[in-house]
Amino acid sequence: MNRATASALERRVVTAAEAALAGSKSVSMIDVLTGLGWLPARRVDEWRQGRIADLEEALSVRADKLATALETLREWAERQGLRPSETAYVAASRDRRPLRFTSDGDEAVERAFRTHWLSPDLSEARRERLIERQNRAPDLVVVMPLKDWNCTVCHGTGDLMILEDDRSTCLTCADMDHLVFLPSGDAALTRRAKKASTLSAVVVRFNRRRKRYDRQGLLVEEPALELAEEQCLADEDVRARRRERDRERRADEDVEFQARMAGEIRRMFPGCPADRADAIARHAGTRGSGRVGRSAAGRALDEGAVRAAVVASIRHEDTGYDTLLMSGVPRMTARERIRADVDAVLERWRGC
Repeated sequence: MNRATASALERRVVTAAEAALAGSKSVSMIDVLTGLGWLPARRVDEWRQGRIADLEEALSVRADKLATALETLREWAERQGLRPSETAYVAASRDRRPLRFTSDGDEAVERAFRTHWLSPDLSEARRERLIERQNRAPDLVVVMPLKDWNCTVCHGTGDLMILEDDRSTCLTCADMDHLVFLPSGDAALTRRAKKASTLSAVVVRFNRRRKRYDRQGLLVEEPALELAEEQCLADEDVRARRRERDRERRADEDVEFQARMAGEIRRMFPGCPADRADAIARHAGTRGSGRVGRSAAGRALDEGAVRAAVVASIRHEDTGYDTLLMSGVPRMTARERIRADVDAVLERWRGC
């Protein structure tokens, strides 16, 4: 790259960096790359979701230009008196694995990408808040696929999928089918529901026109959503939404089958409280849910299927399983850790 070309590139890097700094009092190499047009926002989203091995894979630029941009940003930031802050980048997936920027993992280049340059005008308190926000683990991300797809575990499909161990997984196999969908639109309700939910995930869908992933809503635990709605009941729109959701839920209930399933649960587990047996049957037997109660074995009230529904309920309601998942513990490891707690509840409910 000749000197004239390098000088033109350096001016473009500085312009992109100044724009990012003006907007957020902070600038990173990713800000510069997107500002230069070398890195589409859609590819950044896919990388943050853990769907791309490294960010370099998404870049449309030669290595020498990238090296010049990295060095130009550092020199400009130091001349401006910006303060460096190394930021943790982890995937918005269950394993929370560290994200890689380069294919060869060169530590010096990785560090340069991780470094955010902060404005010297920030007070100490604002700088600390900004650093905390930049290092906060991202939300889990669930995708609304645009094309037909199949779960790599059960080979089924569904309206939502999550990437788990680099594989597309349905919510049932990911142990997240107990969560309910809260559409975007009510910021207060969303904020309260997320705060109250031990396990949650952001739902996104790719917008072909805008070439980016748009947020559609949030998956949260139903008790958390009900608590948030109680806190927002002064809002008539929330009350109307709750009535509509209750109506849809009643329409989905197969009352006769759920009663038989609850009876089978109480027969197998006489120590299980009646209201809990009813709740398990209602959850597992909801039409269109894809849960165990709607499988062929579940419809036949096969003992294995009934036990699976009971175990799933205990796992989410009586153990720290969801907390382990939210902290990034792999699903099978989390199951192993809480196995003894599940077995203890099962033994108690069997009346042993």
